[in-house]
Amino acid sequence: MIENSSTIFVDTNIPMYAVGKEHPLRSACRQVMDYISEEAVDVLTDVEVHQEILHRYLSLKMAEQARQVSLYFQQLVPTILPITLADLVRARELGKDYPTLRARDLIHVAVMVNNSLRRILSADTHFDIVAEIERIPPERFSP
Repeated sequence: MIENSSTIFVDTNIPMYAVGKEHPLRSACRQVMDYISEEAVDVLTDVEVHQEILHRYLSLKMAEQARQVSLYFQQLVPTILPITLADLVRARELGKDYPTLRARDLIHVAVMVNNSLRRILSADTHFDIVAEIERIPPERFSP
């Protein structure tokens, strides 16, 4: 279990927007990744984030990009939490309170709650409904 309350969970969309095509959040996500590379912020992620990166690029038939983006993100954010049975159980419980959240996001929230993490860096506004965590939009982030 992670005990540092200042640690921030990094969601999939941060590296994806940072390395992706032009997008209104691309610049903000690149800035976040710069902060991370400068070790100006204590961050981690979970294995499901890497699965999402691989899934997205592989579905676009971009296998090399899938490997490169996942490896790049792993190098910047080397602390990668596993998905455990306790996380699955918690995700099912959270699904009762947050029926509009997608399964992958329920998993992220469960991992966060089970590891005493309160903050997530994410462009996804649907995390705003989750009382257990606080979403930090990339465009408003500063370490």
